[in-house]
Amino acid sequence: AGFDVSTIRFGLGDLGLDALAVCSRARDRQNYLRRPDLGRALDPESQHMLASRSGAACKLAIVIGDGLSPAAVNAHAVHVVRGLIPRLAADAVKIGHAVVATGARVAVGDEIGAILGAQMMVMLIGERPGLSAPDSLGAYLTFAPRPGLTDAERNCVSNIHGGGLRYDEAAF
Repeated sequence: AGFDVSTIRFGLGDLGLDALAVCSRARDRQNYLRRPDLGRALDPESQHMLASRSGAACKLAIVIGDGLSPAAVNAHAVHVVRGLIPRLAADAVKIGHAVVATGARVAVGDEIGAILGAQMMVMLIGERPGLSAPDSLGAYLTFAPRPGLTDAERNCVSNIHGGGLRYDEAAF
């Protein structure tokens, strides 16, 4: 499935979030699949655009990336963010930035979070499609995001989809 960036940005806008659109260094889907390293880094234009918008440090940045299952992101990401907003507000945590990333692997969120000065980054991304769950969304949480982190330095909430973890459970 194609990644519906405009619909996701519109859905985030309905939630009061002005989402920026960025791209990884993977220029097309074939390149993305054959060169995972390119999906872990922003293209130069996106780096410059984010740097010009970064401003002051923020507590939390939310990044939504297509990952291996754009269908999962298209179907579930905005719903998860909708569930997160009141939970974050209850703890006085404001979403400082929202970013929609095309050609994204999880690690691109670390670069985005670092550029934006985020103390914490949540990456919502389409997981590897399996036989029973082609539309499974994952949420990766990273404290002090910066390039070079490993998966051991992230927490993951996975299997967010109709037959898996519900949106409210994932947001909790």
